[in-house]
Amino acid sequence: MKSIIVDDEASARMIVAEFCKGVPNLEVLHEFPNALEALKYIRDHHVDLIFLDIHMPKLTGIDFIETLQNPPKIVLTTSDKNFAIEAYQYPFIVDYLVKPISRQRFEKCMTKLEMAFAASEEIPIVSKQENPEEDLYINIDRRLIKLKFSDILLIEAKGDYIEILTLQKRFRVHSTLKKIKDKLPTSRFLQIHRSYIINFTQIIDIQDNSVLIEKSVIPISRSNRPELMQRLNLL
Repeated sequence: MKSIIVDDEASARMIVAEFCKGVPNLEVLHEFPNALEALKYIRDHHVDLIFLDIHMPKLTGIDFIETLQNPPKIVLTTSDKNFAIEAYQYPFIVDYLVKPISRQRFEKCMTKLEMAFAASEEIPIVSKQENPEEDLYINIDRRLIKLKFSDILLIEAKGDYIEILTLQKRFRVHSTLKKIKDKLPTSRFLQIHRSYIINFTQIIDIQDNSVLIEKSVIPISRSNRPELMQRLNLL
């Protein structure tokens, strides 16, 4: 499960991130000191869970929640106990952690999360396998064509369509980047730009703000570059 931490206190972000390390299949994608940066990030990235502070400069946690069209699960982290009743008016808010957060309280929160995901028939937090399949099927002219994940080089958004470049050929499919992203294993694929998802195991070269895969040069957005660097096996 993919999560982000949004809190203007660096020490608070560090504590939550440390607690998350002990939870199976819970991945912290990024940490943000304010809600505006987080808002920009989740527009281009799939997130299952947000650890969110309430009192922050520029945009409060509650104001941030109001801007979300399809909110993921949210755990509020705050020093203020006065928002508890208001917070639970939102069905996607799973828990309300009051700082300082203890490990025992955090573990109880994880149990609540597991139950919340199970109730909504989403992937539970204790899932051991993210994506056991090795392929997917695409619909081309009323034919279902099987593509192996290992053969896919990159996917590019083209309006109402996506183009999938494989080792053999290029396919044009009526779909969205977000829809196919949810079906791809994160162990192999990463969105590096609002218009591109790449198989980062197929990267030949990285130069400045672009990567080379086969003969294709793909741009890397500034916000996605740090995550790409973390995924690579750097010497």
